[in-house]
Amino acid sequence: MPEKKIRQRAMRDKRQGRSPSTQAGEFVREEMHHIREGKHGARSAKQAIAIGLSKARQAGVDLPPPAKGKASEATRRSAARTIARAKHGTKRTPSSTRSRAASRALRREGTEAASPAALGRQAHRTAAGRSSTARSASARKAARTKGAAERSSAARKAARTRSRAR
Repeated sequence: MPEKKIRQRAMRDKRQGRSPSTQAGEFVREEMHHIREGKHGARSAKQAIAIGLSKARQAGVDLPPPAKGKASEATRRSAARTIARAKHGTKRTPSSTRSRAASRALRREGTEAASPAALGRQAHRTAAGRSSTARSASARKAARTKGAAERSSAARKAARTRSRAR
């Protein structure tokens, strides 16, 4: 179960009017820390992110299931079930046998999925699937929510990236 601090951070994000995906980001971040610490592993960055999103849904973050065609039907059903369970609550405790089996399976996986390189590749691949208009719109929105100091450091970073690309 996510740490209390993580749930509090997500709730703070919600109070501040941040989007559900931003709130869920706290859980994904926690998942990456777990993998790096060696608590368990994952096969890919995508799986590590999916675990974090699932935990966010369990904690009550209003995150919709993946759109049709974006994930398998089983994944979409599972996400919808998690959302329903989080909304209405359940008296059923999780099966300890199943829980232990899942934990053991994850512990056998590697920790490379949470490496900066793997996360960078995943972000790059995801960005490539979006249109330049969509990328530009989200960059503009991000710039609006940044303060002056953060905007300045982001501009410096962008300049460095551009100079490296040449």
